[in-house]
Amino acid sequence: MIESLKHLPQAAAPDSELSAQFTDLAPALTQRQAAIEAARCLYCYDAPCMRACPTEIDVASFIRNIHDGNINGAAAGILKQNIMGGACARVCPTEILCEQACVRNHDAEQRPVAIGLLQRHAIDNATFASHPFQRAASTGKTIAVVGAGPAGLSCAHRLAMLGNDVVVFEAREKAGGLNEYGIAKYKLTDNFAQKEVEFLLQIGGIEIRNGFRLGDNLQLRDLHAQYDAVFLGIGLNASRQLGLTGEDAPGLTAAVEYIAALRQADDLSTLPVPKRAIVIGAGNTAIDMAVQIQRLGAEDVTLVYRRGPESMSATHHEQEIAKANFVRIKTWAAPDAVLLDDDGRVRGMRFERTRMEDGKLTGTSAFLEIAADAVFKAIGQGMEPAALSDQMSQQLSRDGEKIRVDGLFRTSVPGVYAGGDCVAPGQDLTVQAVQHGKLAAIVIHNDIQSRLEAA
Repeated sequence: MIESLKHLPQAAAPDSELSAQFTDLAPALTQRQAAIEAARCLYCYDAPCMRACPTEIDVASFIRNIHDGNINGAAAGILKQNIMGGACARVCPTEILCEQACVRNHDAEQRPVAIGLLQRHAIDNATFASHPFQRAASTGKTIAVVGAGPAGLSCAHRLAMLGNDVVVFEAREKAGGLNEYGIAKYKLTDNFAQKEVEFLLQIGGIEIRNGFRLGDNLQLRDLHAQYDAVFLGIGLNASRQLGLTGEDAPGLTAAVEYIAALRQADDLSTLPVPKRAIVIGAGNTAIDMAVQIQRLGAEDVTLVYRRGPESMSATHHEQEIAKANFVRIKTWAAPDAVLLDDDGRVRGMRFERTRMEDGKLTGTSAFLEIAADAVFKAIGQGMEPAALSDQMSQQLSRDGEKIRVDGLFRTSVPGVYAGGDCVAPGQDLTVQAVQHGKLAAIVIHNDIQSRLEAA
């Protein structure tokens, strides 16, 4: 139970009815549908879709394999570049990446090849007798990876492939990171995140230790001393604050906290569900929150953003999902005050109307009040203050809250590398985190081998 929402009533519908609201957002292709869709691909020699893929999957090649009936070959080609290709096929914003670059995505045809669904088809229907990749000869080296999210798991898998042993330290009870705790339930169904972790671990040489949190019962200085290298894939786990009085009142909570509770719930009917809800934010997490609370039975859901719709970081596709689920979107409104009832609980929010003036966002001194029983913050994540609190962690150069790395994912501390959401460059995408982990693993391996040769 989320402490700040325990006063709210539980969902009105039974679990069976609610679960029906969280089936696949984009159902899998049948074999015939996949064959027809694969035939639409022109197999471009200089495929723009491949250049648009952060993990550099050879899109044309895997689609040709599907067309030729070689499903295992298609899946192996995907997984070679992106070991979490199954999750990425479901959650990756293909509409702004590979599918946007597809040559069939032009004014006359207006429909790119369904690359994401074809990628899912290949992964879901592959029938490998064993793990498709084998480990290289043992290097005798052991690397510590902090964080079992997409970046950390991708890094661990590639390091293991290269012959290294890996110990992954994870704060939560389950591995998977954002895929397990932070993605809308209708995007990753049927416990897929855990199935993908289990598949990834089949490479061997990877140990996951749960319940270890950096800055708490795990210190960077100790890892640095005990292991041959350290990779930090710690993500951004602290919800940003609105900075308003009453922010700690019952009825106001972080969207990611609710999404995590929803994804881990065995019975959806036990979740607290407000009659009226406000979601503050403009990214995919805000959309995920708004849509899911509506599907759980909230009668009135309003997503509020301080800028215009053209500035929303959620893709147009995600915004359309929100509208299709009857989420009201209000733009040009910035949080001004938390409104409380006589018992000190949230009864709504006051927003100030905003506008752009000389290139700057400014208030208009006009206000709007929206009634709500619960308010969910989806205004971005920051670094947990304790995560980088020990003496060695404080030596890491930072860009704002994020860890500064060079082009090879090396931090300012020799032997310590980082990738994923916790580093400065990037779009905060799962697929990009996977790429960070993979590339960092190659650099880590090469750096260790170079040191051995120099010695």
